[in-house]
Amino acid sequence: MQNEAKINNHPEKTVLLIALFFLSGYIPIKAQETKEKAFSSHHQIGISINHVHVFEGRDDEGNREVLSLPAWGIDYTFQFHEKWAVGLHTDFVIEKFKVEKVYANDEDKEIVERSYPIAPAIMGIYKPSESWSFLLGFGGEFAKEENYFLTRVGTEYGYELPKNWEIFGTFSYDLKWKAYDSWGIGLGIAKNFGEK
Repeated sequence: MQNEAKINNHPEKTVLLIALFFLSGYIPIKAQETKEKAFSSHHQIGISINHVHVFEGRDDEGNREVLSLPAWGIDYTFQFHEKWAVGLHTDFVIEKFKVEKVYANDEDKEIVERSYPIAPAIMGIYKPSESWSFLLGFGGEFAKEENYFLTRVGTEYGYELPKNWEIFGTFSYDLKWKAYDSWGIGLGIAKNFGEK
């Protein structure tokens, strides 16, 4: 009789115990339903629309201005490991502009013109998760006036879509040796090939 009185005095504990009992039955079933897909190496081709920003830009009168230049990005990536990939990522600036070479010494500083430069880079890519990627690579910026060696660092965030499609946002920073720096942001879409 005393035990019945204790249970009846605490109905919320009884409801909580019943709820926990039923929920515990669902947890193992849910865990069995979700299966992680096994990794398989694959290729990815992506295209992005970007804006490239140059702090050392110059206007037609030679005054300093920050430039925001339209650009396209075309990326090829081969993911050979769950967390590692390599790729060829190329930016195409679709405008002419003037820039001051900031890495020259004070006596040799000059303003140069760049006509529709193309900047491919071979990238090493680390993927700590399915969504995030961190990139480091080397390449060049090529234009009819002059070519520059570059180092590129960047990060990307991707969101998987059905049928091996992905949308992604990208941020990159290019250090053009003996010339100038630029940074870019973009939004793109990519397709994976060869996934099992």
